[in-house]
Amino acid sequence: MKILVFCPHFTPDLHAATGEVMTRLVQHLAERGHRLTVVTSLPWYRGHEVADGWRGRPWRVEETEWGRVLRCWPFPTRKTNIKTRAAGFAAQTCLAAALGVTRSRHDVVLAMTPPLFLAEAAWIAAKRMDAPLVLNTQDIFPDVAVELGAITNRRVVTALQRYEKAVYRRADAITVLSEDQQNNVVAKLPDTGSGGAGKVHIIKNFVDIERIRPVERDNGYRRKLGLVEKTVVMYSGNVGLSQSFELVRLAAEARLDRPDLHFVINGEGAARPDIDRWASTLDNVTVVDFGPRQQVPEILGAADLHLILLKSGLAASSTPSKVYGILAAGRPILASVDVDSEVASIVHEADCGLSVPPECPDSFIAGLDALTADKHDLEQMGKQARAYAEGLQQPRDQAVAYEGLFAALLSAQR
Repeated sequence: MKILVFCPHFTPDLHAATGEVMTRLVQHLAERGHRLTVVTSLPWYRGHEVADGWRGRPWRVEETEWGRVLRCWPFPTRKTNIKTRAAGFAAQTCLAAALGVTRSRHDVVLAMTPPLFLAEAAWIAAKRMDAPLVLNTQDIFPDVAVELGAITNRRVVTALQRYEKAVYRRADAITVLSEDQQNNVVAKLPDTGSGGAGKVHIIKNFVDIERIRPVERDNGYRRKLGLVEKTVVMYSGNVGLSQSFELVRLAAEARLDRPDLHFVINGEGAARPDIDRWASTLDNVTVVDFGPRQQVPEILGAADLHLILLKSGLAASSTPSKVYGILAAGRPILASVDVDSEVASIVHEADCGLSVPPECPDSFIAGLDALTADKHDLEQMGKQARAYAEGLQQPRDQAVAYEGLFAALLSAQR
């Protein structure tokens, strides 16, 4: 099978979680004998500017043993500036479309969203090649931006919602990460023709239990931070507008009387300046940048308890993939998420911590106190997290699921 892939990030741009997801999917599809062409950005995610060594040209072409990688200029912008970000995505879409449609015929086209605009370039290519179009939907846009108040103009919201529905209608299949997201997308599709529930498939992101394994808590990363004797409560991942870091601030202030307890926020993103400001006034909070990718097992393993912080109303449009890395690392979870969300269900099924209602300081602090009261209980929940991870979808399983979906679409097309 010849597969054309459109994605916002690809190796070596792996600080973006979606870069890791698509890189591994492509690798395993290639291992299964498929030929692939990837249309993506020049690496830019970490510093929100094109990385050193990649500047100077608007696009680059790389030959690989399994096909090609076509990289175009990403027009990098900050997430907080919605207008310039939208303009950047639109410009990148034009470049991606130009690169994609000049390729030889492919059997199927796969596009990762968001950005939703990238689906436009993929649709143009799929139309030209008379190939099925599959959307890999990581977050539901514009729902996330609307819920966060990042987009408030009703005309803009209405226009984006109409465009979103048009994108879904034109796709031959849509994959989502959870039942919450599936219900969300199905509700936006027509009930007849090619629309409806049969068009939306749940293919979850993988958990890499080989790369991420449980390690000693008192490791080099913890020693570097000077927290060997502490009970470390960590948030690790994108420090964005979707997370309720106000809970961490309130909990840290409320537990200054517990010298054993220390909070670590490991990551970068739009919310980081505000966090740096208030964290500088608290002795029990440490804020650090992302570490190298190869250090991820050590970073995750340095925590006694991990936090997942998702603001109210976002569960139907966003599924934080960091939960899978935490499970693989064998660490318990305190999740502040919508009740009955995918993450809350995972924490309950794995018996690896607690989930509390989102943006509720009293429940969050009570959950924190309950989980950190006994380190033996934390260790047992960590073992249960790892056992649960070992039963989840692995990278090769995800490739098999997409291969089956592609084959079914091609069979139906004949």
